[in-house]
Amino acid sequence: MPSKAYARFREAILTEQQVVCSYDDRPRELCPHIIGHSKSGEEVVLAWQFAGESSGKLPQWRCLRLAQVSAISLRKGRWHEGGSHRTEQTCVSAIDLDINIHVRKRR
Repeated sequence: MPSKAYARFREAILTEQQVVCSYDDRPRELCPHIIGHSKSGEEVVLAWQFAGESSGKLPQWRCLRLAQVSAISLRKGRWHEGGSHRTEQTCVSAIDLDINIHVRKRR
């Protein structure tokens, strides 16, 4: 059974809502794009972080281990995403939901 964090991020993808949360003791504002499991079986999400705090420059892609995410809330707002992809993502090995394939192509 998926964790509560997994369920919230999955809901955010399905409804195209922003996520505000805490990760590595930093506030994050992001738009999740792909959710599933890593090669080691951990619940992970690939998200575009557009605001909040970071150890690097923002905006940027983030691979979050959902076991380390807390204080999750969803909100309506502009959907953010990165520019063109130069490399294939390696965050999510077993994809459960991809916004571009499972959500937007159904419209």
